[in-house]
Amino acid sequence: MKILVLNCGSSSVKFQLMDMISGREEDVDVLASGIIERIGLKDSKISYEPKGQNKVKKIQDIADHTQGIDLILQMLLDPQIGVLKSKHEIAAVGHRVVHGGETFSGSVKITQDVIDKMIECVDLAPLHNPANLKGIYAMQKLLPDVPQCGTFDTAFHQTMPDYAYMYAIPYALYDKYKIRRYGFHGASHYYVSKKAAQLMGKKYEEVKIITCHLGNGASIAAVKNGKSVDTSMGLTPVEGLMMGTRAGDLDIGALFYIMDKEKLDREAANNLVNKLSGVLGVSELSSDMRDVEEAAWLKGDYKSDLALKMYFYRVKKYIGSYAAAMGGVDAIVFTGGVGERGPETREFICSDMEFMGVKFNKAANDGVKAKLVEISMPDSKVKVYAIPTNEELVIAQDAYKLING
Repeated sequence: MKILVLNCGSSSVKFQLMDMISGREEDVDVLASGIIERIGLKDSKISYEPKGQNKVKKIQDIADHTQGIDLILQMLLDPQIGVLKSKHEIAAVGHRVVHGGETFSGSVKITQDVIDKMIECVDLAPLHNPANLKGIYAMQKLLPDVPQCGTFDTAFHQTMPDYAYMYAIPYALYDKYKIRRYGFHGASHYYVSKKAAQLMGKKYEEVKIITCHLGNGASIAAVKNGKSVDTSMGLTPVEGLMMGTRAGDLDIGALFYIMDKEKLDREAANNLVNKLSGVLGVSELSSDMRDVEEAAWLKGDYKSDLALKMYFYRVKKYIGSYAAAMGGVDAIVFTGGVGERGPETREFICSDMEFMGVKFNKAANDGVKAKLVEISMPDSKVKVYAIPTNEELVIAQDAYKLING
């Protein structure tokens, strides 16, 4: 059963075509993958990698998501670089959808009713949900008879208790607008936490795991007995950890003060905390951790060094708080672009954690990038892992289950 997975951004489409033999991870065959960037702009970039062949890169103007997804189908069917003989081989399309509000606690088949509810959530994710909807509309036009399924970033965190997801604001605002913590990166937190339980040889429903999805966007989740009980991102992805360009946790009074002093309107303030802050804002150099590490450690740049110390400290602080909230922890997992490819980041965060049962294995960690590896000592009470995430697999597996009942 071949399933096409789409992750549509405002100007991009990531995709994977998977052959789901049984639905189990070990029986999944990735036939092709790639990304289209700069949709709607001049010189859009296309990267396509079919199984067993060299990566194909192109540059051409792509006006919208429908044209971009049509191009993906053309490449999948191409006699030279394609992996399909007919578009009818595609049994289902799985979409990543960022915000499902309180409506969706799991993946669903996409119907008009589901689309209507996704539209209602646009106010909660104005940069993401419209792009996700574009992918759905495009597939309705290009493959009208193929069932579509949606996997929501927020769904995994719908198991949080009310005292964890509520904000200390007038309750009437929650009743009226559903202002609360939702959390994101749900498919990633689910995948790596379940994988960690397997690595420990324990039942997923019997372990306490802290998952650190560290990328340009970053979040931490407390997963207790197979359920998310807390997570660092909130109503929007700006809350929580310090990120590439996002401020993370910030005194609201400080934001009001800045708005007053700098004469910022709402749009400018939103741009400040979402696109000009975080690692970029403090280092005044880059949102890319590699650039900041080079400036800090090789050139002795103070602001870059400060940005890194702030980043590590905040992750460490969240780990400690979630261990307390769950009454202990069995494993800590690092994933995401920085978590998977940043051995120095992992080492700094895990330093001085012996008090809570972490014995870090520096030799196992050094130089390891984008590989599944245990980075704690064999006798460590709390296991520590670097696990490459696979959100696309989760989306495809969910679509497989929905289509097969």
